[in-house]
Amino acid sequence: MSKNNIPENQRRSTLFKTGPLRAPQRTFLRGMGLDNEDIERPFVGVVSTQGEMSPCNMKLKDLAEQAKFGIYGNGGTPREFNTISVSDGLVNGHSGMHYSLISREIIADSVEVVVRGHQYDALYCIGACDKNFPAMMMAMVRLNVPAIFLNGGTAIPGTHKGERVEIKTMAEGLGRYVKQEMSAEALEAVSRDAWPAPGCCPGQFTANTMGMVAEILGLSLLGSSAIPAVYSQRLAVARQSGQVLMQVVNGNGPLPRELVTRKSLENACAAVAATGGSTNAVLHIPAIANEAGIEFDIDDIAEVFARTPLIANLSPTGPYLIKDLHDVGGFPVVFKELLRGGYLHGDCLTITGDTLAEALADAPAPDGEVVLTLDKPRSESGGLVVLKGNLCPEGSVLKCAGMEVTHQTGIAKVFTSEEACIKALLGGEIKPGMAVIIRGEGPKGSPGMRELVTVTALICGLGMEQSVFLLTDGRFSGASRGFCIGYVTPEAALGGPIALIEDGDTVEVDLLACEVNLRISAEEWQQRDAALQQQPVQPNLIATTGVASKYVQAVGPASKGAVTHQGGKPWALEESAL
Repeated sequence: MSKNNIPENQRRSTLFKTGPLRAPQRTFLRGMGLDNEDIERPFVGVVSTQGEMSPCNMKLKDLAEQAKFGIYGNGGTPREFNTISVSDGLVNGHSGMHYSLISREIIADSVEVVVRGHQYDALYCIGACDKNFPAMMMAMVRLNVPAIFLNGGTAIPGTHKGERVEIKTMAEGLGRYVKQEMSAEALEAVSRDAWPAPGCCPGQFTANTMGMVAEILGLSLLGSSAIPAVYSQRLAVARQSGQVLMQVVNGNGPLPRELVTRKSLENACAAVAATGGSTNAVLHIPAIANEAGIEFDIDDIAEVFARTPLIANLSPTGPYLIKDLHDVGGFPVVFKELLRGGYLHGDCLTITGDTLAEALADAPAPDGEVVLTLDKPRSESGGLVVLKGNLCPEGSVLKCAGMEVTHQTGIAKVFTSEEACIKALLGGEIKPGMAVIIRGEGPKGSPGMRELVTVTALICGLGMEQSVFLLTDGRFSGASRGFCIGYVTPEAALGGPIALIEDGDTVEVDLLACEVNLRISAEEWQQRDAALQQQPVQPNLIATTGVASKYVQAVGPASKGAVTHQGGKPWALEESAL
């Protein structure tokens, strides 16, 4: 059980609302309509990314209201605030994508600033887009106050001419349009039907992958993240989460750093592997670990990926969406099957104080279609693999679920930006047998490590996902599939070997050996490396101004989560002299 049993006179909010010298602060509180009883209660920050930045964020106000009911009805005084969000779906393929990963740090920092500045006793986080999820979890672990996370919910698919359509249909439809297999009018018609209601991307892309991670880390209620955004059931779960949070405030549940442990991080990696989740988890799980002061990098992730079977049949590599998973019992179905096979640590705690094994006791068994049994997995190893070799000595990541090819050799075609590669794809310059290299897109070089989903969607739409492979120090969308190797470290801007590749070089990928290698002589390698030291790759021009310039100075390598601070520092309660 948690050690979180904080006497009333030691609550953080007590520092600014009790005693004669805090009368001015109580005036502010009364100015918000609070009475004496409200002021005496523990203060709970309720933060969401509500707004019109994307369809993901548009329903969060309703959830925040229900969260506040759950908190107030169980002895807390909720204090609602908002933070930013950047939609990957709307910033893909242009310069706006530089700011997507940067927003993760800004969101986490902004939540910290409000909670620490206002001395809130607890935190209820609601997110609903790719970077919101890890950012909120990072803030929860950094602050280590009683905290809970709620996924804003997945979108439901649309229907077009009797067929199910969603955002992946649209992304890969671009390639069909370029191949002249689909008209512009037909593409636009699908666009009108593909997203019928608010919610985050409906497949096992980054948002839902990280919603699942919140569940298995114990930061969310089990079974809560797969509920579609428009289902009324989500309102009830929002209230219930508020009730559970107040139990933690009263000492009847664990704090975030009791939940985020090496064992629970391994559980998170196993869940990602078993569901063919987003490659972006390789960035976000180490970032969450960093907040807890745990060193957990790409090598730790690789070990878990290699030993975990793929048992979920979810998009983008399978036919089913998160709504389908909800219909058969949600992510607990996957967790329970993994636990049965010994792939999870069942003694990890959940937010209710129960162990994971105890909490999963009544979860349904796999249905055999959306979730398979361990006896008949999609593959014996997970849906993602970490590759090394002379081109990525510190690691790279490939989503291998559904891959038909395990060994591939390509002739390099080198690009120094996503835009240049897109132009080449649209112009028919990329042919089967090529190794497409996009460098300078790492955390420092880009800056912000852009997501190259337009490139991956075009390659798939053009039917070259098995005959062309992509290698980049950038990252991918959770919706990406095909022979796409990203997160290459060290990145080009740090002198990584990816900067040595030239047009016409031979690049070899061996999935069985987990390696990516550049096939040039040792003498040629030394000559190119010496030239690179004399003239290193320069970051994008946006790195010279604004928030990007600060980010470039602080950000670390992708293999360790692309984090911007040391992490793991405790927040001690101040002593008041009043």
